[in-house]
Amino acid sequence: YYVREMITIMPVILLLTALINAWVPQKAIQRNLGQESGIKGAVFSFLFGSFSAGPLYAAFPVSKTLLAKGASISNIVILLGTWAVVKVPMLINEAKFLGPKFMLARWVLTTISIFIMGFVTAKLVTIHDLPLPSSQAALGKISIDSNYCIGCGLCAQIAPAYFKLENKKAKVISQDLDREGAEAVKTAIRRCPPQIIALG
Repeated sequence: YYVREMITIMPVILLLTALINAWVPQKAIQRNLGQESGIKGAVFSFLFGSFSAGPLYAAFPVSKTLLAKGASISNIVILLGTWAVVKVPMLINEAKFLGPKFMLARWVLTTISIFIMGFVTAKLVTIHDLPLPSSQAALGKISIDSNYCIGCGLCAQIAPAYFKLENKKAKVISQDLDREGAEAVKTAIRRCPPQIIALG
């Protein structure tokens, strides 16, 4: 049963992640689901999870794509938690079989718990603890979204052959990557606070 379900669902999910990757600008994800999105990002994540379709395992490739595009860990936890236990179709069935009062009480308590888990997880796990997306793991072109650069200079310290600060913004100065250089660039990607460097 699960194999048949996965064969039906996963191609659609992989198509969705490809569309997010190709069509949704990184700065749009950072603005609406990123570290600085605040309560707006949490609400968007909650709504996205609530109106999603399909089993929870379908949420993981979507979450990985959103993380690679700049979504914050807390918002991803909220999305996953909501997708798992407070989807709208689930609530409708729950109200039908267990009663609206039960459904509403569980929804309120679960929602509070999901937001708490998102906050706690973001304090315990940073973006640097997560594996890099496969698209960034291979050799390729280095790019920086300078609109979101905070001018910390970490990239220039870690990989001075590839980055420099110019007018308090990071700039790529070389695309001549070898294996050793790629490792330095990947370290800079992991340690970049706003996560605006990409390799691929």
